[in-house]
Amino acid sequence: MLKKSLELLRQEAAESGAGTLKRTLNGFNLIALGIGVIIGAGLFSLTGIAAANHAGPAVTLSFVVAAVGCAFSALCYAEFAALVPVAGSAYTYSYATMGELFAWIIGWDLVLEYSVGAATVAISWSQYLLKFLDKYGLHLPARLVMSPFETVKLPSGAEVHGFANLPAMAVVLVITAIIIRGTSGSAWFNALVVTLKVAVVLVFIALGWNYIDPANYHPYIPTNTGTFGEFGWSGVLRGAGVVFFVFIGFDIVATMAQETKNPQRNMPIGILGSLVVCTILFVLFGYVMTGLANYTEFKNSAAPVAIAIEKTPYAWLSGAIIGAILIGYTSVILVDLLGQSRVFFSMSKDGLLPPAFSKLHPTFRTPVQSNLLLGAFIALFAGFVPISVVGEMTSIGTLLAFVMVCLGVLIMRRTNPDAPRSFRTPWVPVVPILGIVTCLVMMVSLPWETWLRLAVWLALGLAIYFGYGKKHSKLRQAAEGQQ
Repeated sequence: MLKKSLELLRQEAAESGAGTLKRTLNGFNLIALGIGVIIGAGLFSLTGIAAANHAGPAVTLSFVVAAVGCAFSALCYAEFAALVPVAGSAYTYSYATMGELFAWIIGWDLVLEYSVGAATVAISWSQYLLKFLDKYGLHLPARLVMSPFETVKLPSGAEVHGFANLPAMAVVLVITAIIIRGTSGSAWFNALVVTLKVAVVLVFIALGWNYIDPANYHPYIPTNTGTFGEFGWSGVLRGAGVVFFVFIGFDIVATMAQETKNPQRNMPIGILGSLVVCTILFVLFGYVMTGLANYTEFKNSAAPVAIAIEKTPYAWLSGAIIGAILIGYTSVILVDLLGQSRVFFSMSKDGLLPPAFSKLHPTFRTPVQSNLLLGAFIALFAGFVPISVVGEMTSIGTLLAFVMVCLGVLIMRRTNPDAPRSFRTPWVPVVPILGIVTCLVMMVSLPWETWLRLAVWLALGLAIYFGYGKKHSKLRQAAEGQQ
């Protein structure tokens, strides 16, 4: 199996000048990037759906289960990010440990993960926008804010089919334009928005705590309906699988290694720091949200905060909170798009994708071709696919990437035991094995339709690899030239 050597990866990490990404990010920037994508996607969109369809008030336990699995994987990511500070995240790590074919599979999987993650948040952003405009008497045509696979019943009783979610498409395209301008500017914008989002979360927890109705917690784990994943303990597991994608923030932090100052020190700080902060806020937020409103009220809603805040005397704050959420959502989409384009950049640099995707803008030194193509692709996803579908697809893609990284640490410890590591995953092999098991359990809990969509996506990716990537692989060409 053709693999990248650790020495070659470190040479790539040390490259500078024209044709390389700028190193502009510090530890604080990385934590902010992680929090930027973690806070929002889960708290403000799928939390209500996971509670209403799977876990009930025990969605807080779903977050704990997801966070535990995430912690094992985060420790493995931190070791790799410090050992191999190159753009590409799990794709790059797999290239060094399991070979080119596995690297392609995980890189293609990451593209799916970030694409549908950004689309999920864009769809939820659209729903919050509608609620915000409604407060001021402004109403957008129902057909233009839903996918073709969704219907809504109007006050008149008529049922309307969606055409396309135009607001979701628009926000993706605007954010794409922002990140083309440059990483440092994107990081500054993200830090500003993250501050606002954390403030919204803290205000919601503080104001809502005194108005929790304990009756909403009974039963804390609703009785299973007889179907796996619909409440009961299987529902808690499926809920964990559904909300798991909200933790991809630290995963995306790892894709920014080649744009980070002193990555050996700052990458572990960014990865672990963002995970700890967000896990605490998730549990508190989920507890307050399901205490304010009965979990059944969140069914089919990607805007649960708006429902919960109406249960307090501070309903007048709803408009301000929704406005802040709208702004905050933009940072989630921004970080998803950043991470995704960096994976494409790495795959293109290796010859597995056309060279246009690693071509940098002469002024901004950002992968403009990748940004434009992926921005258009995600906009189409956000406009034409329902949120329940894209959310579950993101989760399974994230979990697969985490399994590969945990496995990679086990392999690298055996094949390169003496390589200098500024951060070491503790209790190896226990931590990586627990990470693999936890992630596999959550993958199994997801619906079979989600597995089918993943299989179709990977089949498409393999066709591209054997049709183009394998023939143009720079590592393969170099190996053949030496024979």
